[in-house]
Amino acid sequence: MISIQPLQRVQPRKADEFRFSTLPPLALYIHVPWCVRKCPYCDFNSHKAPQTLPEEQYLSALRADLEQSLPLIWGRQLISVFIGGGTPSLLSEQTVDAMLSMIRAYLPLLPDAEITLEANPGTAEASRFKAYAQSGVNRISLGIQSFDDNALKALGRIHDGQQARLAIEMAQQAVERVNLDVMFALPDQTPELAIKDVQQALSFGTEHLSLYHLTLEPNTVFAKYPPVLPDEDQSAVMQDAMIQTVQEHGFEQYEISAYSKPGRRSRHNMNYWEFGDYLGIGPGAHSKLSFPDRIVRRAVLRNPQSWMEAAEKRDGSHLAEDVSVAFHDVPFEFMLNALRLKQGVPVGLYEEHTGQPLSYVLSALRRCRDKGLLADDPLRIRASEMGWRFLNDLQAEFLHDQ
Repeated sequence: MISIQPLQRVQPRKADEFRFSTLPPLALYIHVPWCVRKCPYCDFNSHKAPQTLPEEQYLSALRADLEQSLPLIWGRQLISVFIGGGTPSLLSEQTVDAMLSMIRAYLPLLPDAEITLEANPGTAEASRFKAYAQSGVNRISLGIQSFDDNALKALGRIHDGQQARLAIEMAQQAVERVNLDVMFALPDQTPELAIKDVQQALSFGTEHLSLYHLTLEPNTVFAKYPPVLPDEDQSAVMQDAMIQTVQEHGFEQYEISAYSKPGRRSRHNMNYWEFGDYLGIGPGAHSKLSFPDRIVRRAVLRNPQSWMEAAEKRDGSHLAEDVSVAFHDVPFEFMLNALRLKQGVPVGLYEEHTGQPLSYVLSALRRCRDKGLLADDPLRIRASEMGWRFLNDLQAEFLHDQ
């Protein structure tokens, strides 16, 4: 006799339940915490380097940090690696080579994975660029900030304009892709001086620029002892002139501070802005990781020595934060990133990278379009011209208490 089993009741999907059909792309961030000295405007997790860097201890702790994270990302492929800081170019060629060898041993990288290393233009550091490239680094991001010696001195930088120019040439000889960081609205800077900096950066034929407005961040020397800076009107004139200059050279502004030739966008940073996943290792590094039923944010201890000692214990004590993202917080987190992109993102990317149905944000999207903050584009979520000018207001529309 055939026994007939009772039908199982299918549980309906909860309104606040994550559901990913596929997980977002995954990138890796590695934090190197040391600098020759702390710049007065910097609020990053950077620390004055000791006379001799503890590279062996750092590398061992980095391995322990990564190994404790592997169960969270097992089997996933990396699209990019970003070695940031601090000043990663303080590390020896041997340490960077060992670091990248370790990454390849534990995690599969796409064959064309973008591997970026941040560097300062000091000549001693630039001499290592070719060795970094031989180890797998294929993109160098140089913190030029300015070519003007007076501006560099005001910013507390340890290099001068000539060292900056030499470092760019050495980077371009080592790798195909070079990004230059340039700051504006500097102490005593005029629009003419700001444009001159951009023109000098463009003269090297680089295909990616990051143009940053100097801001006085809390808990920095500049916040405590603020220099005299150009006012808002002067800064706006500088920014408009700089944007026009780079556009005349074939660059497109694809993010608030990022400009590139076609096809030369930073893949690693695009992954952030498109709400992709990233694993962060090293002191103070942050992670955002998706699972079939949740999104998790993690952060590790900021102090380098504390992080190294805790990571080696391999008991999770190196973690400063490990929390699941609330379902109702995801729309704001997604839009905080995606709307920084000048062209926005495809509509379908919302469901793919959040695990939420688009219907969850439809009312907010309609409200923003009615207010003229979002472009009337059925295929993309992107800011209108007015929304781009009032970006903070646009992003705030997606806070869950709106």
